[in-house]
Amino acid sequence: MTRGIRGYSYWVGAAFALLALGCEAGGVGDPCIPEAEYDLYFNNFSQADVFAETRSFQCETRICLVNHFEGRVSCPYGQTGKDLTDQDALDPSERDLGALCKIPGTSGEVPPPENANPAKKVSADVIQVPVIAQLTGRTPDDSVYCSCRCKNDEGKTDDGANYCECPSGYGCEKLISDPELGKPELAGYYCIKQGTRYVPGPEDRCSRDAANCGNDGSNP
Repeated sequence: MTRGIRGYSYWVGAAFALLALGCEAGGVGDPCIPEAEYDLYFNNFSQADVFAETRSFQCETRICLVNHFEGRVSCPYGQTGKDLTDQDALDPSERDLGALCKIPGTSGEVPPPENANPAKKVSADVIQVPVIAQLTGRTPDDSVYCSCRCKNDEGKTDDGANYCECPSGYGCEKLISDPELGKPELAGYYCIKQGTRYVPGPEDRCSRDAANCGNDGSNP
């Protein structure tokens, strides 16, 4: 089942063309963090959806693909509202920052400004809303990375648009349907890692107690 791009304005920009029709795209598979994760009030992505961020300067292809991924790339174990409240009640020196989600690349130790909203929790860098934990069977390695559009919505490449050739180890799969999206320049097929096609089903989640998603059970 394909899904449209919706939600943040990041998803609705015009697609960036690759340099030449049919050229194998460099950078496909490189890791990327979607821009939405730099928003303190963005909860998480949903496993039901597919997004293509088309202005990603982390990617040579300019497309950061989020393919049926749930959670935040930068916060494998997520956080609950109770986590925020409990950590906010502690002295800064006693807080367990591994229990919290942070803006990517930050420590979570920067205090909020004196004139901050009183409802703001813990730190200027800590995500201010609950975040669901990632699924162990659908980690970012398999579902969030740089990609490119390899065919249009009809599975063709003869409409005058620019398409890429998927590199070795990747297949060209239909992910976004134009009727759902209303933007034909984004609908169609994208390069995804072979063996990672989305199949709905029960999944285990990352758990801090089990430390089953690395980093000694802490959020980075």
